[in-house]
Amino acid sequence: MTIEDVRERLKAAKRPIALTGAGVSAESGVPTFRGSEGLWRNFSPQDLATPEAFERDPQLVWEWYDWRRSLIAKISPNPAHYALAELERRSPEFTLITQNVDGLHRAAGSSRVMEIHGSIWTVRCTECGNSSENRDVPINILPRCSCGGLLRPGVVWFGEPLPEEMLYKAFEAASSTDLMLVIGTSGVVQPAASLAVRAKDGGALVVEINPEATPLSEVADVSFKGKAGEIAPLLVG
Repeated sequence: MTIEDVRERLKAAKRPIALTGAGVSAESGVPTFRGSEGLWRNFSPQDLATPEAFERDPQLVWEWYDWRRSLIAKISPNPAHYALAELERRSPEFTLITQNVDGLHRAAGSSRVMEIHGSIWTVRCTECGNSSENRDVPINILPRCSCGGLLRPGVVWFGEPLPEEMLYKAFEAASSTDLMLVIGTSGVVQPAASLAVRAKDGGALVVEINPEATPLSEVADVSFKGKAGEIAPLLVG
C-alpha cells in the first residue's frame, strides 16, 4: 500500500484516530529522556519521575522539571504536529491520543487532544487536588497552590495509573475507528501500545510511521519507515 493509497483512505475515513509518541517530539528537538541523553545531574527519569522521589525531595524533582520546561519552552512544533492539527480541522470525528507531555500538539493548533500521560505545563495541588495550567519559566520552586498546598507536576509518574476516564475514551475511540495512525511510538509502553491492537481487531486500517521497525510493525497493515515530519504531511495531503 502506497502513501497515495493511505491518503485516499484517510480522506474517506469517518472516525480516524492517531497515537503519537516520543519520536514525534524528538523531531522537534525534545530530548527523549531515555538512555545517556536523559541523564541530569547523574539522575535518570526513573530516579526522579516517581511519587516516592517527590515525597523524599520535592525541590530536586521540581528543579529537574523546571530544567525540562525551560528546554521545551524554546521548541516549536514540527510538520507532523501541524499535519495532525489539519486533520482535526478536516475531520470532526478525528481523535488524537498522545503519550507526550510537552504540549506541542496544542501549540500546533490541535484542540481535541487526549494527553494520557498528562502535561508538563499543568500543575496539581497535593492537598486540594486542583489542577491548573502554569507556563512560568522558570517556575517558583517550591510552587504553592492558593490553598497553601504544595504543587506537583501534572504528569503521570512511574508507578501511577493513567487517568481512568481518559483511558476509557481512548480505547473507545480505538474500538470504533476505521483508520489509525501510529506515529513515533516505540510500541512497548502499555496500555497505549494496546490501542493499535484494539483498532486492528475492530477492522480498522492501522498505519505506522517510524524510522525503524517496532513491535507494532507486525500489527500495522502498512508501516512507513521514515520521519513523521516528512511522511505525516504527505498522508494528510
